[in-house]
Amino acid sequence: MHKKLNGLTAAEVEESRKKHGANSIPEAEPETFWQLFLEGFQDPMIRILCVIAVIMFGMFLVGESDWYEPVGTIIAILLVNFVSARTGVANDRAYRDLKASQKKDTVKVLRESVIKVIPADEVVVGDVILLQSGDKILADGILAEGALSVDNSALNGEAEECPKSEAPDGFAIPETITGDTFVDAHSLFRGATVLDGEGYMIVQKVGLDTMMGKMAKDMEDKEPDSPLKVKLNKLAGQISVFGYIGAIIIALAYFVHFVMLAGGLSAYLATGGLSILGDVMNAIAIAITIIVCAVPEGLPLVIALVLMQNTGKLLKVNVLVRKSIGIETAGSLNILFSDKTGTITKGQLEVVEFFDGCGRTTDINTAAAMREALHLSIGKNTGALFDDQHHVVGGNMTDQALLKFLGEEAFHALAARDDCEIGAQQDFNSANKFSQAYLPGQGRTFYKGAPERLLAKAKKCLDTQGNEVDIDETALGQKIDDLANRAMRVLAFGYSREKLVRDEIHDDLVLIGLVGIRDDVRPEAREAIEEVQKAGIQVVMITGDRRETAMAIAREANLYHGGDELVLTSAELAEMSDDEVKKIIPRIRVISRALPTDKSRMVRLCQEMNLVVGMTGDGVNDSPALKRADVGFAMGSGTEVAKEAGKLVILDDNFNSIKNAIWYGRTLYINILKFCKMQLVINLAAVFVSAISPFIGIESPLKVTHLLWINLCMDSLASLMFAGEPALKKYMRMKPRRRDESIISRPMAIQIVIMSIWLTILSLVWFKVPFFRACFATEAQWYTGFFCMFVFAFMVNAFNVRSDSLNVFEHIGENKRFIHIWLAIMAVQVLLVSIGGVIGEIFSCVRFGLDGWIAVCLMALTMYPVDLIRKVLTPKPKA
Repeated sequence: MHKKLNGLTAAEVEESRKKHGANSIPEAEPETFWQLFLEGFQDPMIRILCVIAVIMFGMFLVGESDWYEPVGTIIAILLVNFVSARTGVANDRAYRDLKASQKKDTVKVLRESVIKVIPADEVVVGDVILLQSGDKILADGILAEGALSVDNSALNGEAEECPKSEAPDGFAIPETITGDTFVDAHSLFRGATVLDGEGYMIVQKVGLDTMMGKMAKDMEDKEPDSPLKVKLNKLAGQISVFGYIGAIIIALAYFVHFVMLAGGLSAYLATGGLSILGDVMNAIAIAITIIVCAVPEGLPLVIALVLMQNTGKLLKVNVLVRKSIGIETAGSLNILFSDKTGTITKGQLEVVEFFDGCGRTTDINTAAAMREALHLSIGKNTGALFDDQHHVVGGNMTDQALLKFLGEEAFHALAARDDCEIGAQQDFNSANKFSQAYLPGQGRTFYKGAPERLLAKAKKCLDTQGNEVDIDETALGQKIDDLANRAMRVLAFGYSREKLVRDEIHDDLVLIGLVGIRDDVRPEAREAIEEVQKAGIQVVMITGDRRETAMAIAREANLYHGGDELVLTSAELAEMSDDEVKKIIPRIRVISRALPTDKSRMVRLCQEMNLVVGMTGDGVNDSPALKRADVGFAMGSGTEVAKEAGKLVILDDNFNSIKNAIWYGRTLYINILKFCKMQLVINLAAVFVSAISPFIGIESPLKVTHLLWINLCMDSLASLMFAGEPALKKYMRMKPRRRDESIISRPMAIQIVIMSIWLTILSLVWFKVPFFRACFATEAQWYTGFFCMFVFAFMVNAFNVRSDSLNVFEHIGENKRFIHIWLAIMAVQVLLVSIGGVIGEIFSCVRFGLDGWIAVCLMALTMYPVDLIRKVLTPKPKA
């Protein structure tokens, strides 16, 4: 160690901490239950419910409403916000528990000439940190002494070794960080990892002043509204217009009705002020009922419950939900920007292929002599080794990949053999492009190095039987070119029977074979990408790698097929205006040499095109784009800054898990649509019945308490039925939805209108056909029977909306909860009618006999055949 590196004294540490601060990067404060609870009042549906509650309370004060009507609505609002807030807190706690379970980072710091191990948060500017192979770099600084090879992939996405050398006196990290700054010869950044070597770093920036800290501050921007929130805003507006305009028109119609009954306007005015006031209050009461009927009060609660139910399902497929709305957003994606390293590829170099001197791919395990020679060439020409935890440590990334290919058992077996001791050795260097080791016990020198260096000397190669045969230079050249086109690094191995001579390869070299090394594509990612593309989602790989490497990986991952598809570099993007980029976005498949600004720019442009955008990433450089995207998929092995930015954390770093998140997101949205169809049928029918009934002499067939019971209590249970609906493969073949697309599509509207009209007809028949009145002993029983028929029809329609096919029991075995909850709801409805007392008074219900129940069931069951006819006569929704 150089004399100048003595480290700070205790006093200097305190002074530096006061001046520059600590090395901690404060994480975002978790939102409290009450913050999330109050945030719920921003929901458009909740706002409508609040207006209704205020109006109902006013009606109660003037004696036109019962106390339990406004109270029921207020309870509904509080219940929705409670469930939503509790889900948000639970998701955040799960993430923080995962984070807390991970071991805290420590550093080896030199203070007062003594090496001490301290928590990373206690590092200060001026500290001297000892860096060794495998260490994380946990502050920004410069290499003051030694030589290192570092991995900056967490910062720039490039899985490449970056050599670092001793900085000259006075060298400082540049204030402006660019993509080239990461790979300069002397600068070291928080988030990088030491691959090989040893050295001392002088800390120049800590905490929020580090490049990682600045990234964390950049993520304070407001997130875009989720697609579901956009759709709900639109639906709330439509329902508000329908409900309020409908209420005003019907209220005015009632005034006209009252005037006509009185014999004209003059006669009506002559009835007196009190009579007219009574009619006004009656008309307002009817209008309030219409508004209550129109608004799906249970929808916010349903969405909250369904999101809560699905967080557990996704955790089972390695997706940790940080923000519940991210689930549905994942299912709405139009375009997905995916990081390469660790997501599409495995995130580490490995030997992908071994081939002999004639260019033939060979299974090394079936060729004993070739295997023996290769093991010696790898095991005795490496700076890597296996530690006591069975991990490969030391050496560079290539050495580590080769040692994994060799295997721990073979490595230790070589170490135990007396005939494999090294007599002389020369390490790899950039000038020679090879390393060599002489083994006296073998009487041979073994080489590992660049193919062009070894092939310049080799004329013979080993075959699978261990014979030395002529090299097929043409076939071998074609094989090497092919692997190079696939972005593989090729290494050659050989031996000579001569003793080691420094910086030379002997002319009698025999080629053992060659290997192709690469950060290879995950097999499951290839299939998942294909499924996501079939789902109509454009996948774009965005990486820091050079164009040729990125293009080769994209081809093997089924991302890029040539033709009019584009592979662009960061520099090419920078030369284009925003409008020019927007025109070619549908054709882009790969962006190479990407900077963090490129990622954020692409997300912004796609959102301006009304596309729902997803972004995957694991590094600090990905964090701003993860935050800006509609849904950010942070990798579980990634930096904490990235995880803080994402809505979903992919625990296994696998593109297949991203595909599952998209699949479950689509399933969740489709299940919400099923519920919407079920509820809006009953709501629309309630509007029609409430509007028509007074004109034909039927007094308030549905009370406000009836509607609240249907829209809240029953719906909360019904939401659990649909939350368990299975994820079907056909959902991944449906086209993506636009951000501003209406929740209610044309086929959905047809189903809602037809079934609500049919339920309205059933209601009018119930009151106008004498047969149904005859099934009940009293008028109170008759009205109670109508309430039960209305609810039972609602529950029969639950089967209709499950599937677009004629078989309403399709896949019911995969959701047994549906049947259990359906039976429970029906039982609760029967009990509600049978209890009597205060409950009966609140819900205006009385007991009735068997004849009445038979009439109720027969009328409700007609919902099934009518919807079957609709399905046959109307076109199915397009996939």
